[in-house]
Amino acid sequence: GGGGASMRDRPQQGEDIVVRVRLSFLEAVFGCEQEVATSRRETCGSCDGSGIQSGTKPTTCSQCGGAGQVISAVRTPIGTFQQSVPCNACGGSGRTFTPCSSCNGSARVMKNKTLSVRFPAGVDNGSRLRVRGEGNSGRNGGRTGDLYVEVEVERDAELERDGENIKSTVTVGCTDAILGTSVKTRTVDGSVELKIPAGTQPGTTLLMSKRGVPRLGNPNLRGDHLVRVNVKIPNNLTPEEKEKFEEIRELSNQQVKVKQ
Repeated sequence: GGGGASMRDRPQQGEDIVVRVRLSFLEAVFGCEQEVATSRRETCGSCDGSGIQSGTKPTTCSQCGGAGQVISAVRTPIGTFQQSVPCNACGGSGRTFTPCSSCNGSARVMKNKTLSVRFPAGVDNGSRLRVRGEGNSGRNGGRTGDLYVEVEVERDAELERDGENIKSTVTVGCTDAILGTSVKTRTVDGSVELKIPAGTQPGTTLLMSKRGVPRLGNPNLRGDHLVRVNVKIPNNLTPEEKEKFEEIRELSNQQVKVKQ
């Protein structure tokens, strides 16, 4: 008749814990190490995980005689049935005891712990890291659960992430777009000179190879940085500027006539 007791005494695995950690944009790109604070259930040291007050012993439950189950009569329209249900007096354990004063009989106590967690290069929003054996302690010798660290990545004001690629925009004047120029562009590696070829059209995307995000699990491979070029058309021209643009227009019209 110790079925209920044997069920209760079986090893039970500890629950997993999930914590969320916020990383900066560049920390997620290149990886980092961070302290992660957790609150978890550990085996009570006062009762060694038994839940029983030190210096006392459990006794057989008088209600169920140690079986952990009692017979209950259930009335239905087609008759009365008897069924076995867990004993309320002992919670199905088959025994009664004085609960440990430290853990209140739960066999575990809450403890705070700080871990150093390594985030690999290339983690992104929603990435989950598993740290084995850092979850809640098991009961009756059961395995400790795991800790899952969920990543949340802060946005960057200039750089946007698209998988392994980085996207950004630069704005150049119409003269620079026509004649070509070089502009300083921010990348995850720092400031880089980007060549704007002569005749660049508004909305053109220029590619900076291997300036993107390292591949998760293989940081030697990197994505690209894609730069969209915006061309700024001036609103107000000085008389001198207007005269120069009129000259350019005249030249352009002459070239078109020659081609025709």
